[in-house]
Amino acid sequence: MEKALIIGASGGIGRALVAALSARGAAVTALSRAGDGLDVTDEASVAAALGGLEGPYDLVLVATGALEIDGAAPEKSLRQVNARAMMDQFALNCVGPSLVLKHAVRLVPRDRRSVFAALSARVGSIGDNRFGGWYSYRTAKAALNQMIHTGAIELARTHRQAVCVALHPGTVATPFTEKYLGRHPAVTPDEAAAHLLSVIDGLGPEDTGGFFDWKGERVPW
Repeated sequence: MEKALIIGASGGIGRALVAALSARGAAVTALSRAGDGLDVTDEASVAAALGGLEGPYDLVLVATGALEIDGAAPEKSLRQVNARAMMDQFALNCVGPSLVLKHAVRLVPRDRRSVFAALSARVGSIGDNRFGGWYSYRTAKAALNQMIHTGAIELARTHRQAVCVALHPGTVATPFTEKYLGRHPAVTPDEAAAHLLSVIDGLGPEDTGGFFDWKGERVPW
């Protein structure tokens, strides 16, 4: 039986992933701040939550993140860049998943394929940035991408069949994005979860360290 760990399971995408995995017969461990008090920005909290789990897990997926923290909206210009807001974005969108990766290594198998995935965002791509703005969020996601890529290199030395990737889920209609959708087409969390799982199912060890969108296409760094 497939065994999966979803971090951020109370959010729109996280909840949909738990439902989709459960529907296909996976044994799912679901952790979140709302349901379990897990604070991914606090290493003691991450260590306690993951330290009490028994692996191995075939899939560990981090679905945490935020566009706004404490009312600080994405910046439209350099004049709006604020140190506190940028640090908060970095803590939640990069440090959090990084700490989960650190403490999840012992939970993934060495003798078979496994996947560690963190939800990133296309706006974190430096090569695909044509519009500017959103400085703190973009920077935090770009840092996450580097962390995933670098972590994948180390993980491959001891877990040769492991896949460690950053995933862009597309534009998803959740409370996370509702203020920023505008005219952009969006999918439901259930659709996003189905797309993400389809991509994950198609990844192999040769894809580790990569950044993929919801269609399974590589996103420029």
